[in-house]
Amino acid sequence: MNVNLSELMALDRDELVSHWQNVFGHPAPERCREEFLRQALGWKLQSDAHGKLSGNELRSLRDRSSSTLAVGSHLIRVWRGETHQVTVLDEGFAYSGRNWKSLSAIARAITGTAWSGPVFFGLKK
Repeated sequence: MNVNLSELMALDRDELVSHWQNVFGHPAPERCREEFLRQALGWKLQSDAHGKLSGNELRSLRDRSSSTLAVGSHLIRVWRGETHQVTVLDEGFAYSGRNWKSLSAIARAITGTAWSGPVFFGLKK
């Protein structure tokens, strides 16, 4: 079964598990949420179509700080089943209809606890 990204979003859990078996050649993790199955299958679909990043490229992306992010870039983080999107501005970030000075303030607003914003959004280890 070949699917595109939009079709992948419409699959139910049983279809995702079946597709996982076809794509990865082994059963999906038993207690895995649909959201993770979709993300992993979507990543595989995109990496097959556009090529995979090398380890050095992945490390480079991970090590970027917010000051090196291009204006207009979007940072996306799924937290407790909800997707949060931040847009990089000339000065600061846009999230949830307002401007913020730091990613850490946004991470704190999302989680209710103190977080390093770059860590929360996967920019740093």
